[in-house]
Amino acid sequence: MLISLEISNFAIVNDLNIEWRDGMTAITGETGAGKSIAIDALSLCLGERADASAIRPSADRAQIVAQFNIQQLPKAQQFLKEHMLNNDEHDCILRRVISRSGRSKSYINGVSVTASQLKELGEYLIAIHGQHAHQLLLKTEHQLHLIDAYAGHTHLQTAVKNQFQHYQQLQREYSTLLKEQQAKAAQQQLLEYQVAELDEFSLEADEFKQIEEEQYRLSHSQTIINTCQQELMALYEQDGTTVLSQLQHSAQQFNSLTSVDSSLSNIAQLLEEAVVQVEEASREIRDYADQIDQDPLRLQEVEERLSKIMDLSRKHHVRPEELYEHHQSLKAQLDNISSDNARIDILEQEIAQTLSAYQQAAMALSDSRSQSAKKLQKLISASMDDLAMKHCKFAIELQPKPELRPNSEGFDAIEFLVSTNPGQPLQALAKVASGGELSRISLAIQVIIAEKVTTPTLIFDEVDVGISGPTASQVGKLLRKLGKSTQVICVTHLPQVACSGHQQFFVSKKVIKGETFTSMKPLEDAHRVDEIARLIGGESISETTRASAKELLAIQAA
Repeated sequence: MLISLEISNFAIVNDLNIEWRDGMTAITGETGAGKSIAIDALSLCLGERADASAIRPSADRAQIVAQFNIQQLPKAQQFLKEHMLNNDEHDCILRRVISRSGRSKSYINGVSVTASQLKELGEYLIAIHGQHAHQLLLKTEHQLHLIDAYAGHTHLQTAVKNQFQHYQQLQREYSTLLKEQQAKAAQQQLLEYQVAELDEFSLEADEFKQIEEEQYRLSHSQTIINTCQQELMALYEQDGTTVLSQLQHSAQQFNSLTSVDSSLSNIAQLLEEAVVQVEEASREIRDYADQIDQDPLRLQEVEERLSKIMDLSRKHHVRPEELYEHHQSLKAQLDNISSDNARIDILEQEIAQTLSAYQQAAMALSDSRSQSAKKLQKLISASMDDLAMKHCKFAIELQPKPELRPNSEGFDAIEFLVSTNPGQPLQALAKVASGGELSRISLAIQVIIAEKVTTPTLIFDEVDVGISGPTASQVGKLLRKLGKSTQVICVTHLPQVACSGHQQFFVSKKVIKGETFTSMKPLEDAHRVDEIARLIGGESISETTRASAKELLAIQAA
């Protein structure tokens, strides 16, 4: 529940500190005094959009601090725990600061947070019903929201929403792939032709380098053979003087000199090693020359394949050594297009399955709504009798329409129907209900919903607009009854509703040196009688209106 509210430099409020109690609290005051300012400030503290124009003209910033007791609020406690904002106490303190620049800062238990986090936590703390709630009642989406709030089937709504989001995701992917498939149709034909041509040629990795070397070798085979034979003769096989015989002779000469000078032994050794190297080289030259293949047919094959490589390289605008990688890249692109086609087939199946799952979830939600609508219809009808609408009939028409396009709310079409006079058929609220009747129906629904949905603090901001007399008395009794189980704060201008409060605040304003100041004070017995008398008879308070006020307080408190 709300424990305290501090307001500084907000609108026409200079400094206001209010302590709140449980039960029903009525807020009254002069016209234009700012009875709803506390509610507006509280809404801002709960994450509503901040506006620098709300700052008091003489100040640089506005600040609102609200303190709540959350001992009996497990959802609020869980939120604080998940966001590491909890403290050791049962209290929770929210603070909102708005600067003249338009920027705002938000705090929960002294920790800086976002306005959206304030708003999320606020949903577990307070429900505010504004004076225009009856206008929302004419909108079908709001009517559906009321059914869901009364039913409390959040798990069913979540299931529908999740299935719808999954369905949307699959549809987006399917649409994207379909467009890409259409755009790639011509590309696919070209890729298929190119890949088939390169597949048929079947170029291997590094084959171009190898075949280029082979072609060069085959085309120069005679030159190689001639050179090998000439050099082999010179090194080893020629009659007479050869390189080998000369080296052998030199090695012998230096070996014989080592007996004269031992320092020449190194030269002799090098020459002996050279003899061995020449002999080895000669053997390898002979072996190599024997293996040289002068094959004109093979040369022709190699040159034809090399020519084909060059032709394909020019055709595909790549270098010959890049042709193999280019081929692999084209195959990968074609495989991707093929896999996209396969994914489209899979997506069609997944979309059908998800749509079926969505319809099942939506039907479960629809069944729950239907059961809750019947109960709510009876409760509203009974409450309307209490609100001086005895001859009115109320009905909720809820029709599942699976043929509707999937959405996050399910496929139910809803209409609140009313007949305000005997003999008249049930018709849509907008067609037959007056403003006063709408206000009463709206209030009845809000009280019923509030009794069903366990929000610790309920605020009614002039929801009694358009009613008076005995009806106002019944409204007051309804709110007082609600205040026994829930903290109720009600801004009102009706004496019957104000009398129903377990306590009452009076809002007034005064002008000092050209500045307007608003104050809000609790009323004790005598002052409360005077305020009720003022509401009954206007600014002129007489003993008669005081007596009426005392009587009204006694009746409503009974």
